Amino acid sequence: MLFESTSTRPLFELPAGFRFPALSTWTDEYLKDKMGTRDISVAVTPNGLADAITPGPDGKLYFVEPWIEKMTMEQLLQSLHDPERDVRYLQSQNGNLFSSTSFYDASDSVPTSEFAPLLDDLPKEVPWCSEALGQKPDAVNIWIGDQRSVTSIHSDPYENIYTVIRGEKEFLLLPPTDSWCLKERLYPHATYSRQHESEALRITPSGPDATEVRWSSVLDPTATGALPEEVTPIRVTLRPGDSLYLPVGWWHYVRQSGLTIALNWWYDAEMRGMTWTTLNFLRNVVPVAPGN
Repeated sequence: MLFESTSTRPLFELPAGFRFPALSTWTDEYLKDKMGTRDISVAVTPNGLADAITPGPDGKLYFVEPWIEKMTMEQLLQSLHDPERDVRYLQSQNGNLFSSTSFYDASDSVPTSEFAPLLDDLPKEVPWCSEALGQKPDAVNIWIGDQRSVTSIHSDPYENIYTVIRGEKEFLLLPPTDSWCLKERLYPHATYSRQHESEALRITPSGPDATEVRWSSVLDPTATGALPEEVTPIRVTLRPGDSLYLPVGWWHYVRQSGLTIALNWWYDAEMRGMTWTTLNFLRNVVPVAPGN
């Protein structure tokens, strides 16, 4: 199937030939050996819901970001094989493998990735996608977690190529035209925090000066009655070696089976002309009310 930069639908049957060493080499032992004692940043929550709507200590609903801990790859993998009280998920979403500076800045000031020993195992870009869009990725990310971690339904301002290395990812997809049924609300911001590793995580509100977060109030779109009958989601399961093209503005809710490793390449969307106008209209056609 040919990829077109004007495509507004997800593509599962991507052009053939997108193969690289990580698909065959990233076993636990390989990752532990290559990463050694290097620290990596890992999201920690009590329930697997990072960046999600959660009740706070005062009974209000908050958009809660995870607590971030530094640990080695060996420690992360051990925690995923032997689940503890807390749920750990590598999901920093900040170009943790490659950022835009990796392509355009050749100076010594370019930040070093926490995953530098692994960078030779994967491509910086998706060649046919870069050609179609006429640009390099803004960010390339690695994701490592287990079945306890769930990505709440949201949309991104990026063209997204998502590839599974190990395990399975289950996507529920909705087009931008279905934004109305996701009942976006404005929620106060909070984070999980604790003073010592032995303590239970607690929700700490960010205070009245923090910007409210616009987020869907539909916590589980797979639940019976969560979506109107006239809305028909697309469901896609990605297995090792599978890739998905997810256009800008598409809503996605993601679960995974067992220990799962994935990569994604975010390409900046051309937010101008009809694309920008249409996406903004679809998100704002229904007023956004307070979440509490």
